[in-house]
Amino acid sequence: MKLLNLVALVATTCAVQAQSVKVNGVVSHQTTQEPLAFATVSIKDQTIGTNTDINGKYEFNLKPGNYTLVYQYLGYKTAEKTIQVIEDKPLKVNMSLEEESIQLEGVVVEATRSKSRESALLLDQQKAAEIKQHIGSQELSRKGVSDVATAVTKTTGISKQEGSGTIFVRGLGDRYNSTSLNGLPLASNDPEKKNIDLNIFSTDIVEYISIDKAYSVKQYGDVAGANIDIISKKHHGNDFLEIGIGSNVNTNAIGESTFYSIADRNSFGFSNTKIPNNPLSSFSFNNSTQSEKRVPIGTSINVNGGKSFFFGEESSLDLFATVSFGNNFGFHEGLSGSVQAQDNYTKKLNRKVYEYSTNTTAMFNADYSINPKHNIKYNFLFINDSKEKNEQYNGYIRDTTSEELGAETLISRGTYRQDRLFVNQLLGDHEINEQLKFRWGTAFNSVSAQTPDRQQYTLNNNGSDSYAFSTNSRSDNHRYFEDLTENEFAANVALDYSFAKNSENLYKGKMTVGYNFRNKKRDFEATQFNFQIVNAHNKNINPLALDSFFNQDNFEKGYFRTYTFRGGAETKDALKPQTYTGDLDIHSGFINVEYQLSDRLSGVVGTRFETITQNVKWQTQLDNVGSENELTKNAFLPSLSLKYELTDIQNLRLAASKTYTLPQFKERALFLYEDITETKTGNPFVYASDDYNLDLKWEMFPTNDEVYSATVFGKYIQNPINEVTIASASNDISYVNTGDYGYAVGLEVEVRKNLISFDDAETNKITGGLNASWMKTYQELDNKKVADENPLSTSFTEENSSFTGASDLLINADLSYIKEWKEKSLIATLSYAYFSDKIYALGTEQSGNLVDKAFNMLDFAFKFNFNENFGISLNAKNLLNPSIERKQENKTQDVTVQSYKLGSNLSLGLKYTF
Repeated sequence: MKLLNLVALVATTCAVQAQSVKVNGVVSHQTTQEPLAFATVSIKDQTIGTNTDINGKYEFNLKPGNYTLVYQYLGYKTAEKTIQVIEDKPLKVNMSLEEESIQLEGVVVEATRSKSRESALLLDQQKAAEIKQHIGSQELSRKGVSDVATAVTKTTGISKQEGSGTIFVRGLGDRYNSTSLNGLPLASNDPEKKNIDLNIFSTDIVEYISIDKAYSVKQYGDVAGANIDIISKKHHGNDFLEIGIGSNVNTNAIGESTFYSIADRNSFGFSNTKIPNNPLSSFSFNNSTQSEKRVPIGTSINVNGGKSFFFGEESSLDLFATVSFGNNFGFHEGLSGSVQAQDNYTKKLNRKVYEYSTNTTAMFNADYSINPKHNIKYNFLFINDSKEKNEQYNGYIRDTTSEELGAETLISRGTYRQDRLFVNQLLGDHEINEQLKFRWGTAFNSVSAQTPDRQQYTLNNNGSDSYAFSTNSRSDNHRYFEDLTENEFAANVALDYSFAKNSENLYKGKMTVGYNFRNKKRDFEATQFNFQIVNAHNKNINPLALDSFFNQDNFEKGYFRTYTFRGGAETKDALKPQTYTGDLDIHSGFINVEYQLSDRLSGVVGTRFETITQNVKWQTQLDNVGSENELTKNAFLPSLSLKYELTDIQNLRLAASKTYTLPQFKERALFLYEDITETKTGNPFVYASDDYNLDLKWEMFPTNDEVYSATVFGKYIQNPINEVTIASASNDISYVNTGDYGYAVGLEVEVRKNLISFDDAETNKITGGLNASWMKTYQELDNKKVADENPLSTSFTEENSSFTGASDLLINADLSYIKEWKEKSLIATLSYAYFSDKIYALGTEQSGNLVDKAFNMLDFAFKFNFNENFGISLNAKNLLNPSIERKQENKTQDVTVQSYKLGSNLSLGLKYTF
C-alpha cells in the first residue's frame, strides 16, 4: 500500500509540473564553423541526452530551471555551458567545439564521450581505424538484458551454449576466445574453461562491452574468435543515489507443487562447507542427504551511487559504487540418455532439475584527474555467484537396471557450486607533451571456485516400491569436494608517439610501442568419498529419506564403509586429494603504427612477439605417483587493418592477422572428472594451434543511430584441438589435435534503423534491428594423426566434420517503441533470436554426432519512467518456451538423447533515484 501511495504521489507531481520550454541550437567546428553531425548533447548529471542531426542541429524540451549542457564529439574537446530556462521563452544555444590535435581515432583516446549511448558507440565504430563492435548499457537496458553472457549474444555471429555462460564466436568456442575487464585479462572460475563464466557479470556494472572479432596486436595472441572486453561504469557529474528492487518467477518452477532444493545451503549464496575431520572413520558430513522445500519466487535489490570532489581548477575525483543481490529459481524435466550406433539406449532416463542461483556483486571505482594531462583510475570488483542443482534421474541404465518388468534405476545428484571473484585494477594515462602519451595498467585477480559436498546416490528397484542401493561400483554412491583457486597478475605499458604533422596542424600518424606481462597460477584439488554398501543391510531404502540410512549409528553398525580412490581408513594417505597445478607465463612486446595514407585511406599495421610457458603438475587416480609436463611456444603475430572511406557515411575495411590457441591446464593434466553420462580425462600430449584470420567489412551510417553493415570472414586453423571420445573400454572423453587443419567462412549482416517517427519535436518512434550470421565450418578428422601423436587412439565415424558448437545460421531481431515527453519516458522492446543446429560432440565408433537442434527465443522488455527519479520495468523472457533437444544422428535414424523446456521467466522491477 505504501508503494502504491508513492507511485500516486509521484504521478500527481509530474502532472502539475511547469510547461516544457524548447531549447535548441547548432554544434559546429570551432575554426571552420562546419556543422558537426551526430555530436552528443546531454544534460549534466541527468539521463536526458540527444544527438545532432546531419546539419549539426539539436533540440530539447526542458522545464524552467538551471542546467549545464555537455557537448561531446569524438576527436574534439568536451565543452560545457550553463543555461537558465525561463517559462514561455524558447532558448537557442549554439556551441563550437575545439578539435583535438590528432586525426586518427586510435590516437584520440583522450576524447571523453559517453559510451553507454547507442549513438555514441555507433560513432565510435564509424570513426575507428580498426574493425570494432560494441553494445552499451543503453541498448542492454532497452532489451532487458541482465547478464554479460546474454548481452554479447545480441551482436552478430555470437551464440551461447544453453545452460552455461560459454560463448561461441563465429563457430569458435571457449578455447578460441578471451575475456578482459577494462583491457586487462580475467581469471577463469571453472577448471574446465579458459574464460570466466560471463553469466556471473550483471549488466549493472557495465558501461559498454567491446567485442573485438578482428585481432589487434595490442591484445594477447591466444584468441581466434573474439576478445570480449567489459568496460565498467564510471561516474561523472552531480552526486546521486539510486535504489532498485525487483521480483521474478520461472513458469516451470512456480508450476511445481513442491520445489526441492539442496539442504543446508545459505540462501544468499555464502556457504562454506568443509571436509569433516574424520570422514573415513566416522560419518560426520555436515549437510543432509535430503532435499528442502522452497517457495520459488526470486528477488533482487541493487544500490548505485556516485559522488564527485573538485580540487582547485584542474583536479577532480569521481567515485562510483554499486552493490546488488539477486536470486533465481528454475525447473525443467525431460529425457536424458545415451545411445549406441545401433540406436539402442544404454541409458534412458527421465530427468528433473531443480535450480536455485544467487549473485552478489559489489563494484567500486575511483577516477582521479590530476589535471587535463594526467589521470589515474582504480577499479575494484567482487562477485559471489552460487548455483544449486538438484537433479533426479529415473529410468533405464543398462549396467544397473534389472531386466524385470517395471524395474528402474533412480539417481539423485545434488551439486552446489560457489564462485568468488576479486578484481583489483590500477590504470594511468599521462600526456608527456603534444606528441608523447604514456599509458599503463596493472591487475591482480583472484578466483575461488568450490564444489563443496556434491552428493550422488544410485538406487534400483525390481518392479516394486522397494529400493536398494546400486553396488556395481563404490562410486555409484558418493560425496565429492572440489576446490580451485586461481591467481593472476597482469601488467600493460604503452607509449604513443604522434608524428607527421600536416598543413592543418594535425598528426597523420601514431606509433605505439608496448609490453604486456601475464602470470597465472592455478591450484586444484578434489576428493571423492565413495560408499561401499553391505548387501545384508541394503533393502527397503527410502529415496526421500536417505538420512535414515547414512548416519553415524549405521556406520558404527557396519552397514556401509567410506573410501577414497586410495583406500579406506586403514590406508596411509587415503585422505590425500587428487591435485593438479598450473603455471602460465606470457611475456609480450608489440609495435603498432597507424597512418592516414590519404584523405580517404588509413591503415594500421603491427606485430607482436610472445614467449609462452605453460607448466602442469598432477597427482591423481590416473597417476598416483605424479608427474608434470611443460609446453613452450614462441609466437610471431602480425596484423594489418585498412579503412577506406567510400563517402562521409560509408567505410570499407580489411583486417588480416595471425594468432594461436593454447590447450588449457585441465586438458593437459591427467585428471579424471566424472559426470552422470560422461567421463573426461586430460591428455599431456595436446599442443597449441595456429590461427589465420581475415575480415572484409562494408558499413554505412545513414544517421547517428542507424547502421547497415556486411562482413565476409574466414579463419584457417592448423592442428585444431577438439574434445573427443577416445577408443577405450570406458569410452572416456579427452582432448586431442584431431587433424592437420580446419576452417570457417561466413557472412554477417547488420541493420539498425528508425522505422517510424510520430513526432519531430519529441522522441516518439519505432526502431528496429536485425543481425544475422551464416557460416560454414570444416575440419578433417584423422585417426592416424591422433595415434601417431598420442598414447591413445580414436575411431571417428566420419573423416571430416563441422566445428563443435558452431551454428550455421544465427539471427537476432528486435523492435522497439520509444517515447519521451517532459520527464517521462517509455520503452517497449520485443527481441527474437534463432540458433540453427550445432554439433555438441563428434561421433566415434560408428555412432553419429551429437547435435543440439535449432530453437527460437522471444523476449519482451518494458520500461516506464514517471519522471527523472522514479521508474518501473517489466521483463518476460523465453515467451515461446521451445523444446531444447539433442539428437544423435546415427546412420539409420536420429535418436533423441536429451529434451526439455526451460519455462518463461517473468520479472518486475522498481527504481528510485535521489
